[in-house]
Amino acid sequence: MQTILILGAGLSSTNLIKYMLDHATDRWQVRVGDIRLESARSKVGNHPRGKAFMFDVYEPEQLTKEISRADIVISLLPARMHHLVAETCVKIGKNMVTASYLSSEIQAMDNAARKKGIVLMNECGVDPGIDHMSAMKSISEIKTAGGELLAFESSTGGLVAPGFENNPWHYKFTWNPRNVVLAGKEGARFLHNGKFKYIPYHKVFSRIETIQVPELGTFEVYGNRDSLTYRETYGLHNLKTMFRGTIRRPGFCEAWDIFVQLGATDDTFVMENTEQMTYREFINSFMAYCINIPVETKLARYLGFDEDSEMMERLKWLGIFDNTVIGEPGLTPAKILQKILEKKWKLDPDDKDMIVMQHQFDYMLEGVHRKKYSTMVYIGQDTKNTAMAATVGLPLAMIARQILEGKYTEPGVQLPIHPGIYNPVLSELATYGIRFVDEDITLSQ
Repeated sequence: MQTILILGAGLSSTNLIKYMLDHATDRWQVRVGDIRLESARSKVGNHPRGKAFMFDVYEPEQLTKEISRADIVISLLPARMHHLVAETCVKIGKNMVTASYLSSEIQAMDNAARKKGIVLMNECGVDPGIDHMSAMKSISEIKTAGGELLAFESSTGGLVAPGFENNPWHYKFTWNPRNVVLAGKEGARFLHNGKFKYIPYHKVFSRIETIQVPELGTFEVYGNRDSLTYRETYGLHNLKTMFRGTIRRPGFCEAWDIFVQLGATDDTFVMENTEQMTYREFINSFMAYCINIPVETKLARYLGFDEDSEMMERLKWLGIFDNTVIGEPGLTPAKILQKILEKKWKLDPDDKDMIVMQHQFDYMLEGVHRKKYSTMVYIGQDTKNTAMAATVGLPLAMIARQILEGKYTEPGVQLPIHPGIYNPVLSELATYGIRFVDEDITLSQ
């Protein structure tokens, strides 16, 4: 009997663990480890092929013992911990898959993994993950038909489903709140009409694009990190335009930019006396000293919007001007802002989340300039079986299964960009309702 080792039982693990247990029958034993034993137990339940246990990645003996008796390791730990798991997998000679971005530490293990004959598969979630697989499928189809790709733009967003966006921001946390607060820190780099473009962090949320999603309407998109990272990976060396972005509902970026310009998303220093500081004092700490002017007025004047505007209503709704005590020492501005937002942007018990992904391909085919839109919209079932958990966990599980069953064996550090991996996974995802709708139009002849 083969053993699947799953490390991490957080929010994104629900569908992954269920998939593995559903397919276990009499051939797999599924071991789920988490620093919070109850989290692992809640995901495994009483399944006869599942075993929950307390796991600490910083315990070398336990890490080695668990990986030694596994046939494949699936890491859903925080991204900064993956390399610890990967190092042990390489040392012992075990395959590993993860949903996170490929790190430089894991990339450096490529030669060692090849010598061991093992697969270290990265970026198998939704974005990165499903975006790679669906994009490569369309790119391959365009090239096979004899087309020349001119532009490729890809955007993804984790949002609240229609009907549940019932606050002035039209947004709630559907994934790691810290990642949302720190989004855009790296700035954005992309290619537009053959020219390299750069957006520094303080401009990321003011230089946005808009897209149209069938049946859902207009959304806005801000640049996501370095869009050119995958130009070579996708084989798009002669591309004129390449852009990757994050999707939000209209108005979000303009409002979020207030916190960026204010300095409230800074995570590089610890503020003093945060255990006694109030939310109002936190905001006021970024303002010029003026004893006779309210904080609301100072903020509006400083950032150039009307005090009676919709923007101010969004800020007031968050409670940032309240005299609520932060009550925790040693926090950075970003952590204080996260603490405030977690109270207001949490999913209500009956809420549903939504993943929206859209690719746009401009290409020439037989002298005709064409554009292909490929759009995925997936809505979660509830706050436990979320769209985020499904679109992160299911492709990760399916790719792990492909490796476990010997259907994918290419050793080394890998991404899911080969047809032998993305074709069967995309087909299986479609059976779960995770599928793309394509529209191909003629731009000019």
